[in-house]
Amino acid sequence: MSHTCKPSPPLSDTVPQYLRGLMKLLCAKYPEIKTLMGPDPHLKWIVSGMVCMQLLACYLVKDLSWKWIFFWAYAFGGCINHSLTLAIHDISHNVAFGNKQAKWNRWFAVFANLPIGIPYSASFKKYHIDHHRYLGGDSLDVDIPTDFEGWFFCTPLRKLLWLFLQPLFYSLRPLYVNPKAITRMEILNALVQFSIDLIIYYLWGLKPVIYLIAGTILCLGFHPISGHFIAEHYMFLKGYETYSYYGPLNWLTFNVGYHMEHHDFPSIPGCRLPMVKKIAAEYYDNLPHHQSWIRVLWDFVFDDTLGPYSRVKRLCKLAKES
Repeated sequence: MSHTCKPSPPLSDTVPQYLRGLMKLLCAKYPEIKTLMGPDPHLKWIVSGMVCMQLLACYLVKDLSWKWIFFWAYAFGGCINHSLTLAIHDISHNVAFGNKQAKWNRWFAVFANLPIGIPYSASFKKYHIDHHRYLGGDSLDVDIPTDFEGWFFCTPLRKLLWLFLQPLFYSLRPLYVNPKAITRMEILNALVQFSIDLIIYYLWGLKPVIYLIAGTILCLGFHPISGHFIAEHYMFLKGYETYSYYGPLNWLTFNVGYHMEHHDFPSIPGCRLPMVKKIAAEYYDNLPHHQSWIRVLWDFVFDDTLGPYSRVKRLCKLAKES
């Protein structure tokens, strides 16, 4: 039986050293890294432009035939929406307005959420902190596929189907793996989102709403940009559970490809992560990384040693809340 269909048991309560002490070590050796921390003054303007672009697109597609609605949703609108989900990822680390303006960051994430069509930002924030605090944590990090996913999606055709269904699994998995109480911010996120959806429907009809939601679902599924979901933490090489990608798609994704750098320094905005790699080149240049997200998807589907089980899973102790 291939590794794809066979789960690996959770490790003991050991988090890799780079998640414990590397930040301190690198900051001590390269103190200039500390100057990169803090908000990105351009992020709010870039995101605002993307939201306005999608609202304009809603007007432009309102009279198109359905085949062109889905074409532009996949080829254009979905790329913008996927990029906005990654902007929300950056905003969840308070890099839009800084740590002292946490509420501004939360509400700006709700604004960035508008073209995505479905409420997302508040729930993402709630679970993403666990992804950093308990990377690979059994029943804590909801980024880890369930046993059913690893068992069933273990052939090329099934893995391809799993990639198409990623938005569904990313939405439902937290409810099964680590259910949490609905927060006030999630309710407000949903109210704002559905109100905007209704306004767009009232102004321009159903097609623009479908254009937004279909673009989100399609481009978070089987799409070149979605290669980052697999590239980030699936164990392509034994002993390495986090990988970076330094290719051109970083221009569209707020440098999410610089993922080792991001996990080492989550308070540094995406726009400055390439500077982290440049400053600490002797460390990052020697680590394995991906050259292409498309190649990542190809290898994931057709390599029998890769699949939903190709993740490091560990037992973690709950951190005490301060």
